[in-house]
Amino acid sequence: MIEQRYDFDCDVIVIGGGPVGLGLAIDLAQRGNSVQIIERSTQLHDIPKGQNLTQRSGEHFRNWKVLDEIEAASPIPREFGNAGMVAYGTLLGDYHYDWFKRGAVEAFYFARNQRLPQYEAERVLRKRVAELPGVTVHYGCNAIAAEQHADGVEIFYRNEEDEKDGSLTAPYAVGCDGSRSAMRKAAAIDQNVDPHHRKMALLVFNSKQLHDLLERFPGKSIYNILNPDLDGYWQFLGRVDLEGTWFYHAPVPLDTTLDNFDYAAYLHRAIGAEFEIEFRHIGFWDLRISHAKTYQNDRIFIAGDAAHSHPPYGGYGINTGFEDVRNLSWKLTAMLQGWGGEHLLASYDAERRPVFGSTSKDFIARMIEDDRVFIEAYSPAKDIQAFEKAWQSRAEGGNADVTQFLPHYEGSPIVPGSQGKPGARGVHKIDARRGHHLAPISLSGNRNLFEELGHGFCLISLDGEAKVVSQFIAAAEQLGIPLSTVEDDRKEGRMEYNSRYILVRPDHFIAWTGDVGPNSPQDILSQAIGQ
Repeated sequence: MIEQRYDFDCDVIVIGGGPVGLGLAIDLAQRGNSVQIIERSTQLHDIPKGQNLTQRSGEHFRNWKVLDEIEAASPIPREFGNAGMVAYGTLLGDYHYDWFKRGAVEAFYFARNQRLPQYEAERVLRKRVAELPGVTVHYGCNAIAAEQHADGVEIFYRNEEDEKDGSLTAPYAVGCDGSRSAMRKAAAIDQNVDPHHRKMALLVFNSKQLHDLLERFPGKSIYNILNPDLDGYWQFLGRVDLEGTWFYHAPVPLDTTLDNFDYAAYLHRAIGAEFEIEFRHIGFWDLRISHAKTYQNDRIFIAGDAAHSHPPYGGYGINTGFEDVRNLSWKLTAMLQGWGGEHLLASYDAERRPVFGSTSKDFIARMIEDDRVFIEAYSPAKDIQAFEKAWQSRAEGGNADVTQFLPHYEGSPIVPGSQGKPGARGVHKIDARRGHHLAPISLSGNRNLFEELGHGFCLISLDGEAKVVSQFIAAAEQLGIPLSTVEDDRKEGRMEYNSRYILVRPDHFIAWTGDVGPNSPQDILSQAIGQ
């Protein structure tokens, strides 16, 4: 550490201007902070990825005031459908079932799920960032080093166009710069890597004929093909639009190059038919799951792929990254505004890192293992009756990965009275549960609960006592915590919360619930802000 510096250029430096970094900048700016982004790319990438967005990500878009623009940017109309399908052997074979129907949990969120390529979402977020006076973006620049000070951090960068070096200072910096994060390395943050020793091909191509072939499966946008020769690893096909643009991920031999492999024949075998193909992109990636050992080193944080990366199983990557920054943004804001407690920033790692640990173990790695075990155990060629029985069992549970994916912060050090530990698996309920996301209800008088939550903490009181509400307001004023209140009765379905008082955090997770007022609202609020 060196001497203190007070001449900061901004409140937070964000390294990486992809969707996660842009989302963080928007969230911070809307909370009154100044942000500078360092982003190496001047142009948007045209590789479709990060398309399968959850309802919770829809809530983020709504909070960032871009939901209408996101929906308009989707190349797949909502009425077409965003569900998936699993097939055995070939896509056009005899065995398939519906899979990954995001709409199954729509009633538990304040927004709908979305499906659009990452570059379209990024285009919308770039436009929103440009509208915010508190955000400056340095496009065409690479972060090359970081130096932490007693009260801040200095990020050194290089402008690739004029080859000039510069630096920025701020109290905090956040690396949102992808799986090869320079900020993770600069902050000396190590990671655990689970290598699967599989070389994967990513093919992006045009084929109107394939679109026509798959019209027999209406409303499907993603297709998972279980090939018995691939040890349970996916052949994964997805629509980019309805004009015949597709992407395809699949394992290939380790020595595969651009020139020594017949990609068209590989696609034809996976689909089970021949069709015309115009390739737009052929690339490779190594299948592995990596997870940072911590999400923070003093004043430098990491989020998104910089903190966790994995194969595109289930669309967890970008959704998890968005949730990272919603969690981190309000905590940085609390520290910058002076009402955050000394343990608040440490709760970012305590809450978010176990969630991805659970996502990795309980969803991604489990999917791979479940498919491997199934393929080893069952085959229509060996025992068709046993295969069909097991296949039917899989079909009946084909939407579990949607209905059971429920990131939560049970047992978090800033969730008073909560038991358990943070994770990604749970059961969707309207119940107001400590450490869980707030589900929507309707308020009387046509009021919209989402719009009334505000940017700070919010106390919901349903047939509660005015004295309790006043005590929370007084405690919040004493601690300097921004607190709004929503008061209503328990009619018209509001009983479903099963709680009279609900304290909601700025990221719309529940900090505390009760049917009677607590002995000390100040103690509840103090713990919720990390004191």
